[in-house]
Amino acid sequence: MNTPRIYSRVRRSLAASLLGWALSAFAAETQPPNLVILLGDDAGWGDYSINGNQAVRTPNIDSIGRDGAQFDRFYVCSVCAPTRAEFFTGRYHPRGGVRGVSTGLERLNTDEKTIGDAFKARGYATGAFGKWHNGSQWPYHPMARGFDEYFGYTAGHWGEYFDPPLEDNGKMVRVRGYIVDVCTDRSLAFIEKNRGRPFLCYIPFTTPHSPWGAPEKDWQRFKDKLISQRATDPAQEDLDQTRCALAMMENQDANVGRVLRKLEELGLRDNTIVVYFSDNGPNSWRWNGGMKGKKGGTDEGSLRAPLLIRWPGKIKPGTIVRDIAGAIDLMPTLTALAGVPRAGDKPLDGVDLSPLLFGTARNWPDRLLFSHQNGQVSVRSPQYRLDNRGALFDMLADSGQTKDIAAAQPAMAAQLTDAVTAWRKDVLGTIATPEAGAKSKGKGKGNMVLPDDRPFPVGYAEFPWTPLPARDGVPHGKAQRSSGAPNSSYFVNWKTSDDRITWDIEVNTAGTYDVVIDYTCPLADAGSSIELSFKSSKVSGKVAPGWDPPLYTNQDTVARPAAESQMKDFRPLSLGTIRLEKGRGELTLRALEIPGRHVMDVRRVNLTLKK
Repeated sequence: MNTPRIYSRVRRSLAASLLGWALSAFAAETQPPNLVILLGDDAGWGDYSINGNQAVRTPNIDSIGRDGAQFDRFYVCSVCAPTRAEFFTGRYHPRGGVRGVSTGLERLNTDEKTIGDAFKARGYATGAFGKWHNGSQWPYHPMARGFDEYFGYTAGHWGEYFDPPLEDNGKMVRVRGYIVDVCTDRSLAFIEKNRGRPFLCYIPFTTPHSPWGAPEKDWQRFKDKLISQRATDPAQEDLDQTRCALAMMENQDANVGRVLRKLEELGLRDNTIVVYFSDNGPNSWRWNGGMKGKKGGTDEGSLRAPLLIRWPGKIKPGTIVRDIAGAIDLMPTLTALAGVPRAGDKPLDGVDLSPLLFGTARNWPDRLLFSHQNGQVSVRSPQYRLDNRGALFDMLADSGQTKDIAAAQPAMAAQLTDAVTAWRKDVLGTIATPEAGAKSKGKGKGNMVLPDDRPFPVGYAEFPWTPLPARDGVPHGKAQRSSGAPNSSYFVNWKTSDDRITWDIEVNTAGTYDVVIDYTCPLADAGSSIELSFKSSKVSGKVAPGWDPPLYTNQDTVARPAAESQMKDFRPLSLGTIRLEKGRGELTLRALEIPGRHVMDVRRVNLTLKK
């Protein structure tokens, strides 16, 4: 690493020498390998027994690494949606338009091709079962991104883990059971159904993302458990949150075991590549190997995650990969292992890691991995991390980032600073600098605001239902969301004719649409006249009957964060039909007459294109 231009040099050399290394390695196989991808949500590197956590048991997850390969230095993003985008595409997440976790910022641009697209084009059956988090409306929806089947939820987090409402291939259904168990059930059915053909089964788990809800049998093992391994700063740790996160991890591990046993039972074990990783650092302060940071930051503990890959007979059991790698490498690696050409022709940031998996890499070049969150960028080399403030750390000698050595090693600090500058120009351009963000009036969170001018699409014949959740709308007047976290929220405090709710939409197909609103309303306040309008079209109706269910009391093992909504059972209110013309505009929901003190609470407006 001896030139300030290392970023561009390394990217060119890796792309030239490695990207397609294994595309033909197994092309002669008569039966292409299946692929099962398991993704933890908000599980830190330290949440697994394979990484030294003595309070939790994750034998099934651990077995994937012990029976195959374990990556010792694998890096993802600060938060959920960006990691998913990088895994899907092999490209840094800002390139595909993913710059946040909600209000539209989580959407992956429709001109990006995904790993689902690649395997589907090769004749694989493809299914996704769990948390999507890269867009809800078609063509951002998973079934538009290469997945034949989808069951789960498309938002960033879900406020109901027990008996939740979930999407089943374009229809909302209420299921019974714990969300991780139920989504795993569907994945097992998918594997069983497609046992005679190649398949890609993607299982993005919900846990241990908050709210803090674990099945009772798992919680009972942890509720009084002594936690001896503590967060790097123990004063910041909530021990009950730690206990619940680990209980959720043991439930997740049991479900991983169910998947592995299903492959064994069906005789698919030897011809199935199994991958497990997580999407960011831990979502609370808890033990993480002494590393600095948690979810939402750009330090080592915010970004380092497990990566375990098993392929019996191909990857030697017990393989340890010590070279740095990242979420951007997964798509090129997995397509190469399976002999599947990648979809699309956009340049990749990730590389094919199969030489490291097979032990055939010679003179593997040094590389840099960049991490971006809300305008902050850090960079990791095989030995060093330059953090978002410009501090330099020797990660081999100081994994906790306790000693800034920038003054002692000015040349290295300058090289990495120049690499960050080049990366910002290449990947971010002018759209996401701290200065631009401070002046922007766009959407975002944290210490920087990121603009997003993409409307929410409506009206595709291949997927007639368009959900417009509160997450994607804008309240006006005194109406507001039920919580600070938009993902699993609803509109409340709608009391006057000055209040209204709008969605910035673009209608793809002119036509007649059924309108259904998911609502609640105190019985005494029922009867308000409401209107939904778009350009010159309008439809009106009354909020009736009243429907005022209590907030759920069966969801939380430990109190959920204040920023997350308590949920309840919403009822559909049909307004009839509306004619929508093609084009972009503001969809507006307002009240015309309000006989009571309250109009209604609104979780979602549903528009369905009639045939």
